[in-house]
Amino acid sequence: MKKFWTYGGIVLIIGMTFWVLERQQIPTVETDEPEEIIVEELLPIEENLLYGINVDDLDITEGIVKRNQTLSAILAPFNVPYQIIDEIARKSAEIFDVRKIAFNKKYTVLTPKDSLAAQFFIYEPNPTEFVVFKLDQPEIYKESKPMEIKNREIGGTISSSLYVNMTNLGLGPDLIDQFADLYGWVVDFQRLQKGDKFKVVFKEQLVENKTVGIEDIEAAYFEHMGQGYHAIPFEQNGIISYFDEEGNSLKKAFLRDPLKFTRISSRYSLSRFHPVQKRYKAHLGTDYAAPRGTEIRSVGDGTVLEAGYSGGNGNYVKIKHNGTYSTQYLHMSRIGKGIKRGTRVKQGQVIGYVGSTGLATGPHLCFRFWKHGKQVDWLREDIPPAEPIAKENQQAFEKVKREKLAKLDSIAYTDNVELLTSAENRP
Repeated sequence: MKKFWTYGGIVLIIGMTFWVLERQQIPTVETDEPEEIIVEELLPIEENLLYGINVDDLDITEGIVKRNQTLSAILAPFNVPYQIIDEIARKSAEIFDVRKIAFNKKYTVLTPKDSLAAQFFIYEPNPTEFVVFKLDQPEIYKESKPMEIKNREIGGTISSSLYVNMTNLGLGPDLIDQFADLYGWVVDFQRLQKGDKFKVVFKEQLVENKTVGIEDIEAAYFEHMGQGYHAIPFEQNGIISYFDEEGNSLKKAFLRDPLKFTRISSRYSLSRFHPVQKRYKAHLGTDYAAPRGTEIRSVGDGTVLEAGYSGGNGNYVKIKHNGTYSTQYLHMSRIGKGIKRGTRVKQGQVIGYVGSTGLATGPHLCFRFWKHGKQVDWLREDIPPAEPIAKENQQAFEKVKREKLAKLDSIAYTDNVELLTSAENRP
């Protein structure tokens, strides 16, 4: 019995010891709720970018190219060694020829805050692109600016002229030229009347909130002397052309004018007083008044017969379009690049620039038109139209037509006076 109580006491002491130790542990509370996991969110550090370059540690200098200013002259005040400028000029030839840095274009120079020598030179040859010259490498690359496409639809009434009224409504030269080409063969824009109306649907291209161009017109309407003319785009034979409601093409074999929207200063005449020779003689062409340097377009596809200079014609180009028609363009300031005898040209291609060479008192284009080898009055010719909608495409065209007419019908005419008044009241 004595041994029993001895061993029992030992077991009891050991059991009490474990019980005390267990009671001293930190109790855990069980719960049905899931354990909350705290995730630390790392926010990206926003960089201060200009032309895709982090400029936090760079000084920014902006400028406009002065007349006859070269790359060397621009970079000289920024401590760029001539050897670097020379290497940049040689390396950049395939990307951008620095000799083409032009007057009145924007440039930007980036210089490290802890240095006197520029690290980047950025040049903007046009509103949509920029060229980066990394001066410490040296390295050159060209990038495009982000472009926004904006849907626009607008209607207006003629109170002065197509150009003036469209400009008052905020439409640019590109849209006006395209609209005038579209209706060139059905409407004489030289003889518009007050009260004529127009509607147009198109996409506008914007860079940095500035309009830089337009995409093709998506639908249009013009009302002249109460007669309405719709322009409905439709793809046929792989080419998008414009058609009226009956499916007849608005396009002809030739453009209506060899210059973008302009005015006729003198028409075809068998007896006109010559301003230089001071006598009456036949004027077998149509004169278009335009500023010097205005682009001259071939009115149709064809092959260049002649391109050169003669005393009376000045710089001129003559084009054979087919077995029936030929055209000639006189008094150019210069002939377009690559335009020479045998060159194939497309309708609308630039073949030269308006000038006053030869017998001319001021800058203009004298346009001449031959039919079967005889000069005729261009403005009185019945030019053959392009093909109408083919029978197999008629059903598809009708669907497109319904959509475009519904869109045009929803556009209200904006009063020019109302628009100008609201613009004056803007802050």
